[in-house]
Amino acid sequence: MLVGNIYVIAGIAVVGGALFGFDIASMSAQLNENSYKCYFNQGPKGPPFNDDSDCSGPESLVQGGITAAMPAGSWLGALISGPLSDRVGRKTAIMVGCVIWLVGSTLMCAAQNIGMLVVARIINGLSVGIESAQVPVYISEMSPPSKRGRLVGVQQWAITWGILIMFYISYGCSYIGEQNSYAYNTASWRVPWGLQMIPAVFLFLGMLILPESPRWLARKDRWEDCQHVLAKVHCKGDMNHPFIAVEMQDIRDMCEFERQFKNVTYFDLFKPEMVNRTFIGLFMQIWSQLTGMNVMMYYITYVFSMAGYSGDSNLLASSIQYIINVIMTLPALIWLDKWGRRPTLLVGAVLMAAFMYANGAIMAVNGEVVEGGIDGVKQQSMRLHGSAAKGLIACTYLFVASYAPTWGPVSWTYPPELFPLRLRGKGVALSTSGNWAFNTALGLFTPVAFENIRWQTYIIFGVFNTVMLVHVYFLFPETAGKTLEETERMFEDPNGIKYLGTPAWKTRVTTNHVQQLERGDVEVKTQREPVTREVESTQPAEPEKTS
Repeated sequence: MLVGNIYVIAGIAVVGGALFGFDIASMSAQLNENSYKCYFNQGPKGPPFNDDSDCSGPESLVQGGITAAMPAGSWLGALISGPLSDRVGRKTAIMVGCVIWLVGSTLMCAAQNIGMLVVARIINGLSVGIESAQVPVYISEMSPPSKRGRLVGVQQWAITWGILIMFYISYGCSYIGEQNSYAYNTASWRVPWGLQMIPAVFLFLGMLILPESPRWLARKDRWEDCQHVLAKVHCKGDMNHPFIAVEMQDIRDMCEFERQFKNVTYFDLFKPEMVNRTFIGLFMQIWSQLTGMNVMMYYITYVFSMAGYSGDSNLLASSIQYIINVIMTLPALIWLDKWGRRPTLLVGAVLMAAFMYANGAIMAVNGEVVEGGIDGVKQQSMRLHGSAAKGLIACTYLFVASYAPTWGPVSWTYPPELFPLRLRGKGVALSTSGNWAFNTALGLFTPVAFENIRWQTYIIFGVFNTVMLVHVYFLFPETAGKTLEETERMFEDPNGIKYLGTPAWKTRVTTNHVQQLERGDVEVKTQREPVTREVESTQPAEPEKTS
């Protein structure tokens, strides 16, 4: 018996996002652990070690490579996930990602050297790439339009929970064994890296009781199954509900139009009628990385070391931002579909830019350069004291509180809404690959940047946030409250300017109509005119009027 409650469906599927969160915390929590630094040490006195050895851990660039290995694998996994999902289904693709995660986590847990750790993180990255690309697609194709933002946004909430849970597991395990350079216990990081397999097992088993995406079923001409899933998920099994009739007709129209497309590839995303939304989706994910949020997540212990925290106090202070991340994601889950995507992104960009500039200014004015780095860690290249240190920490927390309800959930909600059915799997996969490509680059860049350009690192991210504000205002249209098929029509040309669609700043949230349909409060027309859209028509079609 398959589950039909949309909240249960989303709650199980977004565990794929939690895998990403587990990976972030499993690395950030280990960076300052003595057992990690000693076992993978590249310092002048080890390995092997004696009682006067000083474990400084991997070199800056090497640590960047270890961190970047996972997003590098995720970039490839995201690209693979598009064809995989289109061929075997959204549900099966997510289950394949679970199996890959188990393999990678096993190798991480058993890592004997840096090379083995890197390979394991690349394999884990393949899994995260598949899950991060296809879980939003699956949930968006299952969700009613008025709740789509909330339900897809739960993916971001799951990421924040994964980060928080794994961080505290790692913190607890850090007490295993003696914490000095010559008597440490690798179980302090092997145990948490092994425990991260548990959510993948839960996700795999949970997906067995969830239905397949109705829109994928329709594309495979499984219309009876499609209608059954829509009725079960949206209307408590009522096959005659007006909303089901409207959705089925929209899906039939879209599939009829798309029958003229065969052997769809990634190259189709760059055809004139698609390239605009392809770059919008791609930059949605690229900008989400260039905000600097994942840098904060991966390397936050470096920041707090520079503010004067060490040992347990560093880990506990770092964990506060993970709690903020979890709590501040909740407002978006409740109100994102009312706020809309555009205002949420614009407000988030303004606030994040302000706090990045503030952090850079605090370090520039009050920071003291530490040659060789604090405790021999070159990435910890500056030291702050007193009110300046408190200001740095406060702005860091406020930055996280700004990202959590804005760019965090919207970055996963937005791309699946942009693409037509035939290209949704590949379009979201390409968009997500942009996320992971820049995640990889930033993973390599940040440790070296902290070592060499210090406070200017924050200024760079402040500039990125400023540029994305302008980009969103002029080119990112509002998609909230529309069915996926209505969003497709929004990108068609109402003004004779081919392929540009409605100007972004003129688009608005439209929820009343779809909410009435979902409740069955209005009569609907279930038979429509045949689909006559042409792929390369020289004259634009009249825009379809909607109530």
